Amino acid sequence: MSQKALGRLINSTPAADGVWIALKGAAAGVTFSCYLAGAVGDTYTLTQAKDNSGTGAKNLPVITEYYTNTGNGSDAWTRQTQAAAATVVTTATAAQNAMVVEVEGTSLDDGYKYVKLTSTGNGTVNALTRDLLAQRAPANLPATGA
Repeated sequence: MSQKALGRLINSTPAADGVWIALKGAAAGVTFSCYLAGAVGDTYTLTQAKDNSGTGAKNLPVITEYYTNTGNGSDAWTRQTQAAAATVVTTATAAQNAMVVEVEGTSLDDGYKYVKLTSTGNGTVNALTRDLLAQRAPANLPATGA
């Protein structure tokens, strides 16, 4: 049996709003997939820390592009650009209910290994760590926040 994507290409933390996700030593990067229904908009803030307790936590102002759509599969992703920032602000339109942003592990400051994306509203955040540095069966993947 061939190994599926989980454990070979990705690991997933579906309830990742405000949760520290290990990057350095675990994966090349993380893709945050976010959703907030109702065309109300949201603000998502990217933070980095030295450990999963939040030591030295500070904003990580590296977001220059992200993608938005309705989130229901009826439309293509629309690329959004901005000056480097630690926040993404989605507008109060259905076309921005869903938002995806990618963070490379190399963008963290020296000594920092963890990132988190936090919604200021009620948006959901799913963290998909990708390009795993060690491939394992899903049952043997390390906890993403450990």
